[in-house]
Amino acid sequence: MGDAKAPARYQTARLVLRRPEAADAEAIFTRYAGDPEVTKYLGWPRHRSLDDTREFLAFSDAEWARWPAGPYLIESRATRALVGGTGLGFESATEASTGYVFARDAWGVGYATETLQAMVELSRRLGVRRLYALCHPEHRASWRVLVKAGFSREGTLSRHAAFPNLKPGALADVLCYVAR
Repeated sequence: MGDAKAPARYQTARLVLRRPEAADAEAIFTRYAGDPEVTKYLGWPRHRSLDDTREFLAFSDAEWARWPAGPYLIESRATRALVGGTGLGFESATEASTGYVFARDAWGVGYATETLQAMVELSRRLGVRRLYALCHPEHRASWRVLVKAGFSREGTLSRHAAFPNLKPGALADVLCYVAR
């Protein structure tokens, strides 16, 4: 893996991606992590309290300590408002997953595509050879975003992942997309 480390702050045309900090807990919780509609198709449970968000922040710090990168928060460059989250989840030095979550008022303006393209660029700079994203089969909007961002559908993984906000405890099929 070497000593390559992702920057704590990464900018795109309209967004600032930055490493989460303890002071972000309330904003993360209120903007997206506690919203049932926003978290419906995610692979992590909706935050029910600020303690859940603080647990995420501890997880984030551990990922950043262990790997070249970890979770990023996403802010609007124009307003500095928190609009969502993304990141790289490393499985090895050369394989990582990515994804995104956005507050409702940040849907439909191209932020997800811009964010995924930034994650592809960043992962390549870090030496990742396989970057993938998983998507619930019913989440058609995410399929389109992944393709628009340069990912190809690799296939369906049967009973592979939990979607705790849809059906707690059950494993569901997922679509796997790989960055080209």
